[in-house]
Amino acid sequence: MVFDEKLTELIAIGASIGANCQPCLDYHVNKAKDHGASEQEISAAINIGKTVRKGAAFKMDEHAAALQGKPSANPGSTGNVCDCSGGSCC
Repeated sequence: MVFDEKLTELIAIGASIGANCQPCLDYHVNKAKDHGASEQEISAAINIGKTVRKGAAFKMDEHAAALQGKPSANPGSTGNVCDCSGGSCC
């Protein structure tokens, strides 16, 4: 499967957020606009990246606490911090 240029840039926006790369985000937002992405599409890609990043950070905090022999840094957690439909992607 080959993605078109707009979809590729929207994916790259989410990946840039997940990687905490500001220069990457700026670059890919501009490229997405060049390929016809709307502000709504760009916003959706940013929100997806933020959701994945949040889930990854949550899991890392839990792991670090466990390595220190401490209770979860996130008490009351259900363990499902990802808003993905599968719930276990991050």
